[in-house]
Amino acid sequence: MAQYTPMIQQYLKIKSAHRDAFLFFRLGDFYEMFFEDATRASQLLEITLTSREGGTSERIPMCGVPHHSAANYIKQLVESGHKVAICEQVEDPKSAKGVVKREVIQIITPGTVMDHNLLKETENNFIAAVSYNAEEYSIVLNDLSTGELKGYVFKGDTSMLIQELQAMHAREVIMSSELYEQVAETVRMRYQIVSSIQDQNEVPDPFQHLVQENERELLKKACGRLFHYLLHTQKRSLEHLQPLSIQHINEFMKLDSFSKRNLELVETNRSKGKKGSLLWLLDRTVTGMGSRRLKQWIEQPLLVPALIEQRLNVVEELIQEFFVREELRDKLKRVYDLERLAGKVSFGNITARDLIQLKQTLGSVPGIKQTLSQLSNPYSKDLADKMDSHEELYHYLESSLHDDPPLSIKEGGLIKDGYHDELDTYRDASVNGKAWIASLEQRERSETGIKSLKIGYNRIFGYFIEVTRSNLSLIPEGRYERKQTLANAERFVTPDLKEKERLILEAEEKMVSLEYELFLQVREHVKSYIQSLQQLAKQLSEIDVLQAFAVVSEEQRYVKPVISADNRVAIANGRHPVVEKVMDAQEYVPNDIYLNNERSMLLITGPNMAGKSTYMRQLALTSVMMQIGCFVPADDAELPLFDQIFTRIGAADDLVGGQSTFMVEMLETRYALNKATEQSLILLDEIGRGTSTYDGMALAQSIVEFIHDHIGAKTLFSTHYHELTVLETQLSSLKNVYVSAIEEQGRLVFLHKVIDGQADKSFGIHVAQLAELPSAVIERAKFILEEFESDERSPKKAANKADTQLSLFIEENAADNISKKKHEKSEVEEFLKTMNLLEMTPLDAMNALFHLQKKVK
Repeated sequence: MAQYTPMIQQYLKIKSAHRDAFLFFRLGDFYEMFFEDATRASQLLEITLTSREGGTSERIPMCGVPHHSAANYIKQLVESGHKVAICEQVEDPKSAKGVVKREVIQIITPGTVMDHNLLKETENNFIAAVSYNAEEYSIVLNDLSTGELKGYVFKGDTSMLIQELQAMHAREVIMSSELYEQVAETVRMRYQIVSSIQDQNEVPDPFQHLVQENERELLKKACGRLFHYLLHTQKRSLEHLQPLSIQHINEFMKLDSFSKRNLELVETNRSKGKKGSLLWLLDRTVTGMGSRRLKQWIEQPLLVPALIEQRLNVVEELIQEFFVREELRDKLKRVYDLERLAGKVSFGNITARDLIQLKQTLGSVPGIKQTLSQLSNPYSKDLADKMDSHEELYHYLESSLHDDPPLSIKEGGLIKDGYHDELDTYRDASVNGKAWIASLEQRERSETGIKSLKIGYNRIFGYFIEVTRSNLSLIPEGRYERKQTLANAERFVTPDLKEKERLILEAEEKMVSLEYELFLQVREHVKSYIQSLQQLAKQLSEIDVLQAFAVVSEEQRYVKPVISADNRVAIANGRHPVVEKVMDAQEYVPNDIYLNNERSMLLITGPNMAGKSTYMRQLALTSVMMQIGCFVPADDAELPLFDQIFTRIGAADDLVGGQSTFMVEMLETRYALNKATEQSLILLDEIGRGTSTYDGMALAQSIVEFIHDHIGAKTLFSTHYHELTVLETQLSSLKNVYVSAIEEQGRLVFLHKVIDGQADKSFGIHVAQLAELPSAVIERAKFILEEFESDERSPKKAANKADTQLSLFIEENAADNISKKKHEKSEVEEFLKTMNLLEMTPLDAMNALFHLQKKVK
């Protein structure tokens, strides 16, 4: 490094310790980047790449950004998955000998951002830390902006770990060097999760109180890994971190990443945005922390009946008490983001304006408590009683800070008059001095007769008396001392003016310095309330979510569900909440769903686009809504508590992972079959369609039989393999239902009504006709279909002739029956089979009977 200048040597030394980050190296009013950082940053940020001398024959690549606008550039880098190390001058350049000392004061990473410009108000920003042994993985999840700390332990492999990280929406994951080699590239490519290495995993002393002594060793190691990383990157107080909260498996419904994606709980599959998801529908919260709490609830539905009933009862009363609810909403609108304000206090980047927001929030709490106390629900009253108004802190902030302070905390104007005697003295000297100067200007004008005379100030020359050249002759000799000559004027001073200037500037300098010290004292005082403010934030966010449930439930005509005591699903006129919201409610066709221990599986047939997937999803979403404590879209609803929901809905491939649509389908199905229990809900849509007819049909039947015989979970299984409907006669708990549709003048009309029974065909060509494929294609397809249906070698005929494909899974002692051919049905039997009595008018029935009689005769 000797070949470089001392400053470049300093840069290289600091950069060597932060190789995985862009180093923002402070030089004057700019953050500069050099070498490879400069080349990459100029491309990513679209800024000019220049160069400078560095002591060698070749110029060094360089680019920079102004320090006052650096936040926007940092945001771009962090949002694209990069880290930024902020390197500042840590000594006064005036007193420095040689190169000014510089140090990295903070490393900003995707998982550790604290600047409100880098955070989304309604979303958590999670960083995860992972530890593992031969059998289990532990994940500790932290939102640095709020201090939340959650712990998870689960059995599985690296594939399961990756799924969990994606399901938790982690922005960054901290892991050992060994694990980094295995998963870092995968999570980056598939889910844009940044990975970082931290091999130290013992819990540092300052954080021991956050982890219980008897906590599992695996969780302790994950916590230790996280804490070491936070200390390394943030280099400041982290007093707002909350004690580790263990997420017990028996308290929350398990939703894997497949189900969250397929059910579109928090984002849609198509746009990856919030609109169109269940979160979008239910989010009528009025605070940012309420919106974040709602998202957490949706991703972790409850399994504890008492807690669910508690929430449902509050929602019920808030629906009934309209005026109380509206009053509560109005008061919550004056509540700022307490969670993140508490984080800012601990982090040391809170401003006076932030503290005014805190004061205004605390000022709203007594009114919220009073409104809650009007409700008769015991939980509401208990919540109101436990809510701490922080009156002492409110009055402290009220007496100390100006109501409209400046954004900067180092330029004065923060502290109220009367709060501190010494500060008041300086202010008085400053104000009176300026008043004296104003009166001096009037006096000098009067005594000299120069009406244009004025007293001004600038930072270089201080206060001065300015007289234009045309009026210089009017100045009495010896009255002023010349200070500066301008093109059209002269500037003067007097001994009295110089003395007043000294007093005013001294007072202002001491005033600004003292105000900054007093503000830091205020900030330190607020620090002692961090834990209680976090508790208050949790209470306010919970109330916000419950009132949001009440608003949505009343507007959408939802009903209070009943938790089933006998494992029964009984939904009358159930609806898909999001589909109903985005379409005209008058056009939506509701459906009943009934399942019990004797009817635990529904095999759903019917044409494409008829609503099979919607029917399946609406059961899952209704279950999630009940288990988060919200009313549900139905006329009446009784549901059990599902411990897990598994879905295989929709077709998607994984190009990055090199997996076909069918492979993705099989992997998701495998996960469900391996993890489901009798208390789970399984939704499988068109299993087997990604391979040949025989293969797909064989797999589909085998999966149905496995769930029926070995798992016993409530299951909805939709299929176009009509041959599978025969399973209703073989499996005691399976029932056939179908989504009805009719043909009118050769065109298909969807009725969207689910009826017991089975569809006799898929209407695929009719759907293609609705999609307006070329008429030549449609006509040719109809002709080919007729040939297939008349061809003895067609799949349908072959399946009707012998159960060879379906019976691959029949027990060996029934093998003799496999070779027996089915009896050919008579024309009357065929006609009876095609009749749909439930949809026939009396006249249709008479005509059909007449037709049958003619056949028999």
